[in-house]
Amino acid sequence: MPITSRGAALAAAIVLSACASPAPNSSSVAAADAPKLACPLPSNCVNSTGTGGFAALPYRGTPAQAMALLQATLKGFPEATVVQSDALTMQVIFTTPMGFRDQVDFRIDTQNQRIDFRSRSLFGLFDWGKNRSRMQDFTTRFEQQARQ
Repeated sequence: MPITSRGAALAAAIVLSACASPAPNSSSVAAADAPKLACPLPSNCVNSTGTGGFAALPYRGTPAQAMALLQATLKGFPEATVVQSDALTMQVIFTTPMGFRDQVDFRIDTQNQRIDFRSRSLFGLFDWGKNRSRMQDFTTRFEQQARQ
């Protein structure tokens, strides 16, 4: 029996749904209780605290100024929605045109005047480099914003 495009799409959806990870809730990223921003699955995650090749985002001034800088940078990303924010943390969901959701967690380290982050796919085992390219773009825009 030949496989139709509809059948192939259904099969792909079934396979991919088996790889899906549950959506986070805001309590899972509470600032005081959150573990380090580790990437348990490097095939769909990048961070500034491991071996992923990203440095933390440096800032000058107060934590409030760092948070304002993050918010100003995020304005250039219409696909981003802030779902949780407090004085030292921010959780953002990026939705791709295909509807895939990625979670980016930012943590302000006041002692070292840097912002650590983790960007991970909320669906599947692979992100085909999307989190890496997004955070490279975000880092560039953040640095440009900081110079203004």
